[in-house]
Amino acid sequence: MTRTQSTTRRPPRRLRRPLPSATEQPTMTIPEAGTFLGLARCTAYEAAARGEIPTLEFGRRKLVPTAKLRQMLGLDPMGDSISLTS
Repeated sequence: MTRTQSTTRRPPRRLRRPLPSATEQPTMTIPEAGTFLGLARCTAYEAAARGEIPTLEFGRRKLVPTAKLRQMLGLDPMGDSISLTS
């Protein structure tokens, strides 16, 4: 019996690049943050709306601060991130 496309299983998606540091990329879009968290685009927007993904608002645009995301994932200790306020 041959397998058709509908019955074959896809391998899990892997990240093509590591999560950048806050100095390399201070902010990212919600879908970008979702890919690092393993979330679909729609799910990432829903999580951001619920406050589960930290965001900064600039008018209608929402961006995810990389430093906060790295802290949330336990990649950076609380004191080692850059400050977002002056």
